[in-house]
Amino acid sequence: MGITHHAHGVENVQAIANLAMCRGMVGRPGSGLMPIRGHSNVQGIGSVGVTPKLKQQIFDALQEHFGVELPTTEGLDTLACMEDAASGKIKAGFCLGGNLFGSNPDATFAGEALSNLDLNVMMNTTMNTGHAHGLAKETIILPVLARDEEPEPTTQESMFNFVRLSDGGPRRLPGPRSEVEIIATLGERLLPDAKGIDWKQMHHTSTIRDWIGRVVPGYGKIAAIDKTKEEFQIDGRTFYEPQFGTKDGRAVLHCHSIPDLKGTGENELRLMTVRSEGQFNTVVYEEEDLYRNQDRRDIILMNPDDLQRLGLTHDQRVTVENEIGSMPGILARGYEKIRPGNALMYYPESNVLVARYADPQSKTPAFKGVVVRVVAG
Repeated sequence: MGITHHAHGVENVQAIANLAMCRGMVGRPGSGLMPIRGHSNVQGIGSVGVTPKLKQQIFDALQEHFGVELPTTEGLDTLACMEDAASGKIKAGFCLGGNLFGSNPDATFAGEALSNLDLNVMMNTTMNTGHAHGLAKETIILPVLARDEEPEPTTQESMFNFVRLSDGGPRRLPGPRSEVEIIATLGERLLPDAKGIDWKQMHHTSTIRDWIGRVVPGYGKIAAIDKTKEEFQIDGRTFYEPQFGTKDGRAVLHCHSIPDLKGTGENELRLMTVRSEGQFNTVVYEEEDLYRNQDRRDIILMNPDDLQRLGLTHDQRVTVENEIGSMPGILARGYEKIRPGNALMYYPESNVLVARYADPQSKTPAFKGVVVRVVAG
């Protein structure tokens, strides 16, 4: 994420690939590029089609196997959905896990956008800040089972393109239901006569895996994973011969101009927002961050030379601000592992400082490219 959380994140990835190709690190035995991607749910839902635009192969296969006619209107990425909620174009939300309030840039805007919804339904395994901030006119929170509590086996896709089976386990407490059960029940009530879909069978995860195997390229082995119990790597993503997934089978170099260096003004730093060891996504479980040997989260870490340049001392209270927002009462701390000119604060608290500007290609907000001012007091 340190590579992609920039206004030029896609170009960053392409530059790394360029370097590897120029150094002969691609296309021969014992070499190659392997992107370390996000966690299982992020990868898996994207692979099976939860994206603003379906891949044509999935689009065609869904229409053929389900006998439905899918809309061809362009979908929206997450940030575009938030903007449409703010303008009133979107009236209702249904969140399959996550925390839209906590995960979006510009926390003030995020709260206002979500509050403008008439209805927002959230399915979650645990409480988070999105259940207390940015509430819609009507908000429904549906507690659901975590992966290790599911009554039926589930699958997840790893950051290395492997699909694995989880058997589930006992529930923590009575009440929460499976996400699959809730979605299938809603589908049954809203579209009882939907052509090509047996909602009763859709309550079973094995049925869903069978359909995924039929319509998603590279996922054929998932249909039998209940019986084989064998993990598999998704077809078409790993190349064992010097031939690539381009039209002519050859690798492509992408040339880009070096972006201007920002955050060089007086009192300015380039801020990256990060997660600590003691949190999972937006949910913070403990204040301590073992990764960076920090005992609290209301801090900004910077190189000791920057502390001196800004006329600050270690653990002095400061205000971190920019045109998006302000965070007063923050402790400024010297941290030698950060290069001069840069700083670090914890996500999601620091989202009040992150602008809604996103990479025009990936639509990923620039969480690692935030210009801030640090002033005493």
